[in-house]
Amino acid sequence: MENSNDKKTGQDTPNIVGVAAGNDAFATLVAAVKAAGLVDTLSGQGPFTVFAPTNDAFDKLPNGTVESLLKPESKDKLTAVLTYHVVAGKFEAAAVMDAIAKNDGKFTVDTVQGGQIHLGLKDGKVILTDANAGTATVVIADVAASNGVIHAIDTVVMPK
Repeated sequence: MENSNDKKTGQDTPNIVGVAAGNDAFATLVAAVKAAGLVDTLSGQGPFTVFAPTNDAFDKLPNGTVESLLKPESKDKLTAVLTYHVVAGKFEAAAVMDAIAKNDGKFTVDTVQGGQIHLGLKDGKVILTDANAGTATVVIADVAASNGVIHAIDTVVMPK
């Protein structure tokens, strides 16, 4: 069911930022999106697919990384990291798994940042491989938003 971005009613699904802000598991991501000035972008019409790192994913980064990225002087780097998690278009789990199956077990997506992420399957779960050969697993798929879809991941993926 498609929802409009017009006046909010009780039945409207929030946009990607609203959905993330309403879930405590994404508190670090929401703080990072605000620090990078990406709220308006991710609140835009889209559609977008966001591979959203959970708080636990950010906690896996080396000590001080998140704090360093949230500093004003790190805004460009933070923006690059965050937009590396965003793909233009709406890719729900079934479509992603189908694309992986039709492409010999690997499907590559272009990110808003400009880099690529390779998607594959392991034990029935979608695995992301970043530009540095780091991997993340989709832990919650198909969180609906009015302007796209969110897939929660267990590790922050990094661009080159």
